[in-house]
Amino acid sequence: MTLHEPSLGSGEESWEASSAELERRCRLGSEVTSLSHITSMEKCEHYFKLSSPIRHCLRTTKLITIFIIVVLCSLDGYFVLCVFIFNVFPTMNLTDFRDNSLLKLQVGGPFLGGMEAVQEAQEYILIQVEQTEEAGSRRRRTQQVLYNWTIPLHSQRSDQILRTRTFEMVSSVQAFLLDSQVVPLSMTHQSLYVTVETQVLIAGLILAGVYVLIIFEIVHRTLAAMLGSLAALAALAFIGDRPSLMTVVEWIDYETLALLFGMMILVAIFSETGFFDYCAVKAYQLSRGRVWPMIMILCLIAAVLSAFLDNVTTMMLFTPVTIRLCEVLNLDPRHVLIAEVIFTNIGGAATAVGDPPNVIIVSNQDLRKKGIDFAAFTGYMFLGICLVLLTSFPFLRMLYWNKKLYNKESSEIVELKHEILVWRQTAHRINPASREETAVKCLLMQKVLNLESLLRKKLKTFQRQISQEDKNWEHNIQELQKKHRITDKILLVKCLTVLGVVIFMFFLNSFVPAIHLELGWIAILGALWLLVLADIQDFEIILHRVEWATLLFFAALFVLMEALAHLQLIDYIGEQTAVLIKVMPEDERLAIAIILVMWVSALASSLIDNIPFTATMIPVLINLSQDADVNLPIKPLIFALAMGACLGGNGTLIGASANVVCAGIAEQHGYGFSFMEFFRLGFPMMLMTCTIGMCYLLATHIGLHWNT
Repeated sequence: MTLHEPSLGSGEESWEASSAELERRCRLGSEVTSLSHITSMEKCEHYFKLSSPIRHCLRTTKLITIFIIVVLCSLDGYFVLCVFIFNVFPTMNLTDFRDNSLLKLQVGGPFLGGMEAVQEAQEYILIQVEQTEEAGSRRRRTQQVLYNWTIPLHSQRSDQILRTRTFEMVSSVQAFLLDSQVVPLSMTHQSLYVTVETQVLIAGLILAGVYVLIIFEIVHRTLAAMLGSLAALAALAFIGDRPSLMTVVEWIDYETLALLFGMMILVAIFSETGFFDYCAVKAYQLSRGRVWPMIMILCLIAAVLSAFLDNVTTMMLFTPVTIRLCEVLNLDPRHVLIAEVIFTNIGGAATAVGDPPNVIIVSNQDLRKKGIDFAAFTGYMFLGICLVLLTSFPFLRMLYWNKKLYNKESSEIVELKHEILVWRQTAHRINPASREETAVKCLLMQKVLNLESLLRKKLKTFQRQISQEDKNWEHNIQELQKKHRITDKILLVKCLTVLGVVIFMFFLNSFVPAIHLELGWIAILGALWLLVLADIQDFEIILHRVEWATLLFFAALFVLMEALAHLQLIDYIGEQTAVLIKVMPEDERLAIAIILVMWVSALASSLIDNIPFTATMIPVLINLSQDADVNLPIKPLIFALAMGACLGGNGTLIGASANVVCAGIAEQHGYGFSFMEFFRLGFPMMLMTCTIGMCYLLATHIGLHWNT
């Protein structure tokens, strides 16, 4: 990066400046800081032209409203939840339910797992829950309703598995445990205060509130996810299902966080070698100065890699290269990055290991018995995703037809604007704990003001010209090769060696079941190896490159999605989908079921995390296929679920993990894109790819009868 103010580090700026001079700089710096405080409101007001008093009033109203909601949610968390735990029992009488709507039972014991375990088990536990409604004005006699809950037992009784079920209750309940011999069991019961429909409504309102905060950028997306998770936990406490702190911590997927953290460390050290600049120049040379062939090559490579690697890993490796390449060509990196992450999500659906929903499907033992194993799943999905990719490239070109990929200003002005943004972000990250750090922060803020003044002067004399594709690309390549070289070849060899081992272990983990190392462990071990080999002395510099906001966002998102699942949102979607399929005419039921499962999965995965949604829909679809009255094959439904869950991630910015990671890295480099910027490109691509995937499913299962 060119420094337009070389006097920053000169002797004229003495560390022993007078107090008056230091105070003046701090006042100047505070002006810049005050601008950053209203950044979120300015983004929200991008759609409206507001005067200063109205802007100040809206900002104050926003702060007060959010603070009141947080306080109310925090106070709501103090509701007391009574849980009773006991061992072997024949009968339990529960009569003090008052006006509670639901009874939630959790039984722990040596149970079997799987959907077909009931038919295969030799021993089982039968829990009978009896609801008694006394005679009243509407009925002349007492009415009793009996619920039977059958749980298969493990033959060796070596471990304890928890089973949970919710029953609709009115007044009094008796629970009976029937078995021919003594079995150690534990049971907890709790009363819930609202119906399932009310819980789903609360969950929908919370999810809508989170999306409003993110779409209009009222607060940062990390804070929006944290506020949403707090509201969801408060809702659980309100209905009587308040989880403990240990339970909430267990909801976080630490394997994903470990994978992100380890790969962030690897990429941070890798970037010090100049390898990303070198790759950018080589990509420019391969495209012969033409932008669209270069974008197509990058998207295709990203799609192929993501079919075998995790999508997050692919984008963490591709995003820095793409940003540097766009800086070299004076392109806007945002559009190129969005195109890459879209094709990464498409490519991840091609194999059984490319996307987490696919891994969940092929790991299910009941589905393996139905013939959906690694080879069958990959073979079917690979053919369909190839068809989707072929149609995606021309559609992407059509979406970008009127978009100016080149920056409208000269490269000098674009670089100056980006430099101002980077200096401002650097100044805000400094914590003024000492006088020297305060002085450095003030100097950086003074630097920002000087660069802004220089930018205003250049804009006055600048005649706007839209850049065209390079005609002298061969000469430019020679200049770029002199300027962008590998800076540390020894460190590059170390990085390539460690990264190669890590990627090789990723492949082994996907194809060799005997390796019990998870992806998170592999990434953490790779980061430790490289930290030792690179002999990093200043560890703080590496930690500054870690996207802590992204890690916190994922942690809060995991808690939010699990809380919404406990509010019955995901189960309700699955049950309503099954109900709609059952009422369809028999001759059209399979086609309508494929379409319905496909689009419900796509739309749901664009709004909520596709991992818990897939895990919830699998047993729903298995039960649906085993229903003799419905008579549907399981394979078309599962393939529709996989296609929709994977391709639906392109619908919104938080629909897939790779989207959030790419946005976080781009924001760190000063090229962050908003929710709406991604939505304008991602959602049409999601609709088109899902339509092609639906046609492929209908043609193979309805036209060619592959399911038979």
